[in-house]
Amino acid sequence: MEPEQIERLFYSAGYDKIPTNLPEYTFYYRREGQGITAIFVIDYRQGIYISEDQYAHMKEKGVEFLSSRAGTDVHMLTLILTADTQLAKRLCACDRFCWLIDTGCRRLIIHENQAADFYGWKSILEDYLSGQSYDYETAHDEEFPEEGDHAGAGWTRERISALPWVNICLVVVNVLVFLICTITGDVLYNKGAFGVAAIAADGSCYRIFTSLFLHADVQHLFSNMIVLYYVGEIVEKKLGHAPYALIYFLAGLAGNVFSAGYEILTVQPCSSVGASGAVFGVEGALLVLVLMNHGRLEYVTTGRLVFAIVFSIYCGFTSANVNNAAHIGGVLMGFAAAAVIGVMQSVRQDRKGQRFG
Repeated sequence: MEPEQIERLFYSAGYDKIPTNLPEYTFYYRREGQGITAIFVIDYRQGIYISEDQYAHMKEKGVEFLSSRAGTDVHMLTLILTADTQLAKRLCACDRFCWLIDTGCRRLIIHENQAADFYGWKSILEDYLSGQSYDYETAHDEEFPEEGDHAGAGWTRERISALPWVNICLVVVNVLVFLICTITGDVLYNKGAFGVAAIAADGSCYRIFTSLFLHADVQHLFSNMIVLYYVGEIVEKKLGHAPYALIYFLAGLAGNVFSAGYEILTVQPCSSVGASGAVFGVEGALLVLVLMNHGRLEYVTTGRLVFAIVFSIYCGFTSANVNNAAHIGGVLMGFAAAAVIGVMQSVRQDRKGQRFG
């Protein structure tokens, strides 16, 4: 097994790479909400020699670096690629979260004093080494191995922190507002729908925000929320809670700005409701993440996502009573905002990554 093969495996599982000054040492990490799981890969076949103290220091620095990025606990596993398992074993003597990969016979070695699993990676690596396919999402659901007296609480906190809370709250709020609308009739629509004429009449600029949580009917609500639920979860887990919320609302507001511009240019007063602009913005953000992740992120590929976005916009232009300007404004803002956030995170990662090695 070559380092390039390991790299492709981690990329396919949604992990990002932090290179060091020495190519034999590489960190991979995946953001889980506000938490991080990480794997420290050491290519021990290149004639390098490090002491147990040097190994412990490097791993400790890796945990400190990633913890400073996530602001929470980091769970890290070491994978040592080696053709001499006895020589490499000494590094793992006092480290419970350290496994060996015998590259000669392509097998995973986990000794008795080491953790039996790490977020489902045991089965993933065994399947990969044996040439079988794997389902990362299913394997990742397996429980994190116990680690001392606080293992149960720590794992629970990690799983809770990893949930896409912002996305869940957005879906819930949209559904609750719609249920209220079914009871109150046109009251909220009259007060909260977006339109240039309505804002000019009473100065109700708040409509640019409130209209994002109003939907015309059940079908309108369902079509937006089903896309938001699945796409938003990926974006939030990849970028974090706050950046995701920022992208969602910026895209929604941009959609209404584009809608206002179209209304003024065409001199066609309209009343607009719906989270479509924000949802298209989330899709635009996902497109950025897929492009930055070598054209594939979990089950999403660049081609499929571009087709879905273009097809949705096309359907809007061929349908009646659809605010296409909001869709276009939303997807453009989502793409731009995610690109800026992604570049900023990458630059920060590269600068701190230079401290390793």
